[in-house]
Amino acid sequence: MTATYDVAAIGNAIVDVISPAEEAFLQSESLVKGSMQLIDEARGVDLYSRMGKGLETSGGSAGNTIAGIAGLGGRAAYLGKVAPDGLGDTFARDMRAIGVHFDTAPLQGGPATARCLINVTPDGQRTMCTYLGASTELTPEDVPTDIIEQSAIVYLEGYLFDPSDARRAFAKAAGIAHSSNRLIGITLSDSFVVERHRGELLGFVEGQADIVFANEDEVKALFQTDDFDVAAAKLGAITNIAAVTRGAQGSLILAGADSHRIPADHVDKVVDTTGAGDQYAAGVLYGLAKGLSFDICGRLGSMAAAEVIGHYGPRPETNLRDLAIAKGLIK
Repeated sequence: MTATYDVAAIGNAIVDVISPAEEAFLQSESLVKGSMQLIDEARGVDLYSRMGKGLETSGGSAGNTIAGIAGLGGRAAYLGKVAPDGLGDTFARDMRAIGVHFDTAPLQGGPATARCLINVTPDGQRTMCTYLGASTELTPEDVPTDIIEQSAIVYLEGYLFDPSDARRAFAKAAGIAHSSNRLIGITLSDSFVVERHRGELLGFVEGQADIVFANEDEVKALFQTDDFDVAAAKLGAITNIAAVTRGAQGSLILAGADSHRIPADHVDKVVDTTGAGDQYAAGVLYGLAKGLSFDICGRLGSMAAAEVIGHYGPRPETNLRDLAIAKGLIK
């Protein structure tokens, strides 16, 4: 069956609030630099009241990746739950404005649309506090069979392992994708997610995933080792394609016996690392869906990641397709 979409993603539909912060602010709020922690609505309101003036933008890990794929000219669909409130309307409008198919019914009579409070220190590191709100109410009924069947790659967000209903939606999508001979990709999302759900994630990676995205901390946490090379080799041995990012050291794509080391693109100044891994995944997934070489897939990922860390916000501000054409990566 010819695919209608290059990639369909399922994730937590979140609106990001991004603010500059000093190290002292993180310490005063007992926040672990570079981490993502889940918070309740009351903590969200309290923290927001003390944060600096922020930028509000539609986010969520898989949502950011889908935005990057659309920016490269890919055909994309997104499944995620919002509430019928201001932030939910903003999220839906933003996704549709960039050409992404987004038709998940909004939650009625439940919690508000999810938001992620992101404090960015001067070195560009982001510390995230997330109120999941309506995004946790995603259920298997929100996963339409036709969208999954019509997508070349189905991309799943590791954060979905936290809420039980969303995890069941995750499993349904994976089952449909397998039966339709579609590829399944997953991002490990965060080392804290890996530590909470290590056994389940290992089982899913080994038994169902075709493509796995992780950063250095996440892959080490998955295999409980401080040796990156050991962890990367173990990941490559249990999945068809593994893409592991290492910040300024670039990334590594493993496919069977082949290993591709991808350099990071130069960035004059790192402003905000929010969305770097998401945009890297966008470049790689777009390339895979189009049948490009692993080297080109990785270079597209590096390019997209470099673009997004040069400004505040998790989604590209420059046309990624134009950038890729200028670099000779696509035509």
